[in-house]
Amino acid sequence: MDDCSERPENTGHHPLEGLFMNRNVKGEKREPFIEMYEAILTLETLDECVRFFDDLCSVTELRAIEQRYQVARMLSEGHIYNSILERTGASSATISRVNRSLQYGADGYDVVFKRLDAKKQTTDKNHN
Repeated sequence: MDDCSERPENTGHHPLEGLFMNRNVKGEKREPFIEMYEAILTLETLDECVRFFDDLCSVTELRAIEQRYQVARMLSEGHIYNSILERTGASSATISRVNRSLQYGADGYDVVFKRLDAKKQTTDKNHN
């Protein structure tokens, strides 16, 4: 189900409604600031993306995001917790949290991994 309109929780409002599962400190669903996600989609090069996130996030925030991404990639490739912990330095709590997102999340990691893998295969074929 790549199309947001096919999601059962969609109520006909914004096409991304119901897609976000993060909650605020009080446990209430938070409304995303959609413009930020739209801004990310306007970035055209890797350099633009890196510069944008450098401006948007602190070094600590970027490292945490990068670490979670690396953990997700390794989990999706079948690595075990101890191997991931050793290679990334992530805590077992972080690894568990990322694993929950992979298993029960909004499939965002899956979409990205499939697209990057397809792009890599295309690039590899063009270079051979």
